[in-house]
Amino acid sequence: MSAPEQEPLPLVVSFTDDPRVVAEAATEDYTMHVVPHSWRASKKSLSMSWYSLVSGMFYLVTAATLAAVVGTVDTLIGIVLACAVYGFLGYVTSKYATETGLTVALVSQRLFGANGSIVAPLILAATAMYYAVFESSMIAHAFHAYFGVLDIRIWYAIAVAMNLPLVIGGIRRWMDKYNAVLLPIYWLGLILVVFLARQKVDTAGWLTHMPASTPELTAPGWLYAFFVYLGVLVLIMFTLDFARFGKVEDVKVNGTNTFGPVFYVFCYLANGLLGIYIAYAAGLSGSVSAETIVEFIIMLMGGWGLLLVWVTQARINTANFYVASTNMEDLWTKLFRRKISRVGSVLICGAIIYVFMLTDVLSYLLVALAWQGAFIASWVAILLVHVILDKDKLTEFRPGRLASFSAGAWIWIGSSLLGVLFYQFGGVAGVEWSTPLTFAVSGILFAATYRSQRRKLLLQRGGDPRDEVDNAWEARVKCHVCDHSYIAVEMDRDPSVAGSPAICVSCASINGDYRKACLAEHERNVATGVAGARLGEGSALA
Repeated sequence: MSAPEQEPLPLVVSFTDDPRVVAEAATEDYTMHVVPHSWRASKKSLSMSWYSLVSGMFYLVTAATLAAVVGTVDTLIGIVLACAVYGFLGYVTSKYATETGLTVALVSQRLFGANGSIVAPLILAATAMYYAVFESSMIAHAFHAYFGVLDIRIWYAIAVAMNLPLVIGGIRRWMDKYNAVLLPIYWLGLILVVFLARQKVDTAGWLTHMPASTPELTAPGWLYAFFVYLGVLVLIMFTLDFARFGKVEDVKVNGTNTFGPVFYVFCYLANGLLGIYIAYAAGLSGSVSAETIVEFIIMLMGGWGLLLVWVTQARINTANFYVASTNMEDLWTKLFRRKISRVGSVLICGAIIYVFMLTDVLSYLLVALAWQGAFIASWVAILLVHVILDKDKLTEFRPGRLASFSAGAWIWIGSSLLGVLFYQFGGVAGVEWSTPLTFAVSGILFAATYRSQRRKLLLQRGGDPRDEVDNAWEARVKCHVCDHSYIAVEMDRDPSVAGSPAICVSCASINGDYRKACLAEHERNVATGVAGARLGEGSALA
């Protein structure tokens, strides 16, 4: 219900950070808010946090498995193509995230509507937790293999518990420093593994290795390898949640070195070469698994090998747990209309991950990731189209200025389901081509309907705090609900309260009265043609 008509209350404006918000940001990292310029991280700090993703058994095993299937040369060609494509997507996405300061959840509101966005944090949180299950399992199996005591379920619990404290501190308060210390250990450790393997095993011919028999494929080997890497597009969603902490003046450096081509050369190509070599040295010409590679490393290096495995998995798990917990926080808030602390969301994710580890996770993990991969590929394609076509200086993402669902939401869901069905029932072709097909279909449909979607998605409302301040990025406006001050970019007027006081995007997302009043205001403005009412983006955004 709308409040009685009266003059809007003046905004409570300041130009310094609210000390209560800064204190919360030490752990919350503006999870439910836009990241202000004052909380952006340096190039070094951000790169150290993000480069936690460069270490992981997943990359070693993927390359080694592909080499066993299509041969080393085709695998490397596919990896180089993946580096080029991901480098481009990483640059574009990181630039957009830096300019907007938005999370995956907030961007999804702009793409799919106030309610249509809820699936995005669910998909991202679930995917991050699946990867955390995989990496945590590797830690547990390494400890179990080395010490040979305790039940594996206890080692699972230890592996999860070891990760929880590492992600509660946030990106610029802890993750950057922790990963900066461990990064050299990771690379030096893998180089030492290669050196020791070369001393003990004849590895001649590993670069030209071909499988004894080639499986039936509908795509050339190098294209098949590229498609496999295309199935990890979730890294582009990860990019958005990390790159929002970048400084605007660092956008080119971060786009190239931190989130773009340089990162993927290390992540895919360097790790791929090391993974293929280690697997070849271990004699894994047929089936390749993370457990066998872990056991080979420990066999070569003993206790130092165990340390290397822990460092490898612990580093990448900081990113997995971080993304899972921040998106769980957003998901929890939207589902239950109640805020939850970052610490609470970390503990919930840890509990879910442990439960998954107790199941026969590998029997359904790959299928689950493939299904989720269809939704992720479609999301990334839609984001790419939006970034290219969106000409607004400030994008609109506030729930009270967006329709509940956009046509983009149905395109996203429809094309994703198409990809899932093709993967599930399309035989060999479905497994190979479902991801690129989903990406292409969703991107083309979203581009074709972009202009008409925009008109229907943005509500006609007036009284925008962004227009009432000189600089929406520097002015802080107090929220009448939580009494905290956030930058004007994310603030809105709450028409459910007399005087339409300001409300932050986090409080707005759980306030049902606010949402109803905004829709009512939109309907009145459409019916009466009230002067001054406008579509979401206005004078400050034109």
